[in-house]
Amino acid sequence: MFSNFDRAFMQEAIKLAKEAELNGEVPVGALITLDNKIIGRGFNQVISLNDVTAHAEIIAIRDASKTINNYRLKDACMYVTLEPCHMCAKALVDARVSKLIFSALEPKTGAILSIDKIFEKPFNHSIEYEHGLLQAESSKILQDFFKAKRN
Repeated sequence: MFSNFDRAFMQEAIKLAKEAELNGEVPVGALITLDNKIIGRGFNQVISLNDVTAHAEIIAIRDASKTINNYRLKDACMYVTLEPCHMCAKALVDARVSKLIFSALEPKTGAILSIDKIFEKPFNHSIEYEHGLLQAESSKILQDFFKAKRN
């Protein structure tokens, strides 16, 4: 199901999530690969940038687009530690990302499986996806973050 490359890339996304946490942000990390090379990285920066759109996925898309000098990320794969929201899922469609691999489900805002199945909508581009890779580790980071916030 998941390759060694997939595992290594998700581990990198988890490192980015931990970077977000160090900055007081919800710990979500994302990266984009093309031909098994990282071309874009991002982690949540909504608070630090005062920007509601500064989700890990959006920042990774921006970074990847700059790297390859193209707003279309054809044949690229995104790895993200949490199921994307509607905004991020639609950005993936618009960027023409080919594949999404996400770790943990997001029961409150997840747009891929949890509260919606946005990729089943009749958009002009479809995205293959898988989930569950390193789910326990990603979920624990998020649970610990929110537990600490409540205390």
